[in-house]
Amino acid sequence: MDNALYVGLSRQMTLRRQLDIVANNIANANTVGFKTEDLMVATEQAKPAKTLDGKSAVKFVLDTGVARDFTQGAMTKTGGDFDLAIEGNGFFHVQAGGADRYTRDGRFTTNPEGQLVTQEGALVLDDGGGPLTIDPTLGPVAIGKDGTVSQGAVRVGRLAVVRPDDLASMAKDGDNLYRNTANTTLAAAPDARVHQGMLESSNVQPVIEITKLIEIQRAYESVAKMMDNTAELSRTAVDRLGKVN
Repeated sequence: MDNALYVGLSRQMTLRRQLDIVANNIANANTVGFKTEDLMVATEQAKPAKTLDGKSAVKFVLDTGVARDFTQGAMTKTGGDFDLAIEGNGFFHVQAGGADRYTRDGRFTTNPEGQLVTQEGALVLDDGGGPLTIDPTLGPVAIGKDGTVSQGAVRVGRLAVVRPDDLASMAKDGDNLYRNTANTTLAAAPDARVHQGMLESSNVQPVIEITKLIEIQRAYESVAKMMDNTAELSRTAVDRLGKVN
């Protein structure tokens, strides 16, 4: 197969992957705390190709991973006692299936034991690493900007709001959760502020993502046309050589 077809195929593969990512961004435009993603690509040089002018490098398009934009999303007021939003760089520390996980999705509630949990049932942890238990007999819940949870004069605990040294170490783990891929303990985020009765919206900008969809479609069609033209040139060359012989 012609080198140009291999190069075109490598580009089409990354465009397909980028299309999936953009479509996922659009699908999560209304997901609380969701962070928009984009594909990172690079060139990978292969062995030099033989041409009439000698050897020249062949460079393929390579998918190198997904970049995530952790820019702050807009705050939406809900008035719910257990709806919480983080302003600044930080994550709620939760425990899902016995493992440490992290989230910006503050749509919390309580389980039958009175423990504060996520929508999927993961335990929301305090700064001591234990669950936060709400006693309905103690009255309304108040949560301060430093994460302190109180019921009347009783201090229930303080939400664990933590941050990694490097945001690139935070990998998606389903259910709007992240796991820390670095072999480090996440430190407290003292500059982050917790807002009760509010939720952080997704930072996806639908108009930009739709524009990306159009650009991806045009790029895919352009590459496909180039590959068709290259294949047609090869067929024409073979036909002419056959007639000469």
